[in-house]
Amino acid sequence: MGTDTAKMNSPKFGAPYLLTPGPLTTSYEVKEAMLRDWGSWDDDFRAMTRKMRTRLLALLGAERAEYDCVPIQGSGSYCVEAMLGSFVPKDGKVLVLANGAYGLRAARTMEYLGRGFLLIDKGDYLPPRGDEVTAILEQDQDITHVLIIHCETSSGILNPVEELAEAAHAAGRKVLVDSMSAFGAVPLDASRVKYTAMVSSANKCIEGVPGFGFVIARKDEIEAAKGNSHSLSLDVHAQWATMEKTGQWRFTPPTHVVAAFLKALDAHHEEGGVAGRGARYTRNRDVLVEGMRGIGFETLLADRWLSPVIVTFFCPADPKFEFSRFYESMKDKGFIIYPGKLTVVDSFRVGCIGQMDEDVMRQVVTAANQTLDEMGVATAAPPQAALDERKKLAA
Repeated sequence: MGTDTAKMNSPKFGAPYLLTPGPLTTSYEVKEAMLRDWGSWDDDFRAMTRKMRTRLLALLGAERAEYDCVPIQGSGSYCVEAMLGSFVPKDGKVLVLANGAYGLRAARTMEYLGRGFLLIDKGDYLPPRGDEVTAILEQDQDITHVLIIHCETSSGILNPVEELAEAAHAAGRKVLVDSMSAFGAVPLDASRVKYTAMVSSANKCIEGVPGFGFVIARKDEIEAAKGNSHSLSLDVHAQWATMEKTGQWRFTPPTHVVAAFLKALDAHHEEGGVAGRGARYTRNRDVLVEGMRGIGFETLLADRWLSPVIVTFFCPADPKFEFSRFYESMKDKGFIIYPGKLTVVDSFRVGCIGQMDEDVMRQVVTAANQTLDEMGVATAAPPQAALDERKKLAA
């Protein structure tokens, strides 16, 4: 099954496209699924929870029998904290591989947990590599877990998860994966990565709405996590044990969001699952990048590191370019883009995920070109400092 672009309808009610890494533009059918109220203890809703957990596990492939799915109320950061607090023992130590805001947030989470960690900060965009991990793990025998960010959306880089996981396992360490913005569109083969646990969110590549995330973990690791958690509400083992016994969430679930997510899972399956969804996003990225480069913009990343989730572009050096004006003009034209998070040079980001196809991406390029004309920007070329930074990545 492939993408049927005829079904990619524009957002209703004049809403703009959200060119962000989630929340993102959802289908009208997903929104419509939230019009009914559900009783959180009712058998119908318990069945919905069971169905959702089972269908998420089906995305893992042959290894799914070893894993279980535990939904957690809240945003993706809640789930990352739940994973770290539940699967890392109080005397454990995590090697946090960071190359952007979300790796740094995980390190900050470890500080709050009061548990051991070592942060390797690669800066805004350099990917951590397997040989680095091997060397660190040889030097620090206290490290028990390695945390990998699958797609670092502050730059749009797709990190080499399998390479990093292989290095961790070779050294006898366990792997945790933050696949918040990649799961559902970028393969994360449990038989190859062999992660202890991973996390993602309802409002990313499955194209649901915000309200919960989920932890997918080995069953034996969930059982072993009993008593580890620092938190009542973020205890993965306790949530899992309650769901296994009663089919219910421990505390009030986001019932409407679950209903919307099931509808989103239907669409995900109809599109061809992970492969089909990933193919559309990849085509979105390729059309966007080709078009933006064609009007003079430069990407932060070389092609080999570009994810199909979000792309970072350098801001033009032209003094007439002001990001705030660019943002507002793009919004007026129906597109909400994302500010950059780089610390060295100015940038902005454009998401490729959500209910959008390549025709929408061409409209984005046209809108950007028109906006530059309106601002009197002669060229979208970035400052030399931006190009110098990019050379570091190429090296």
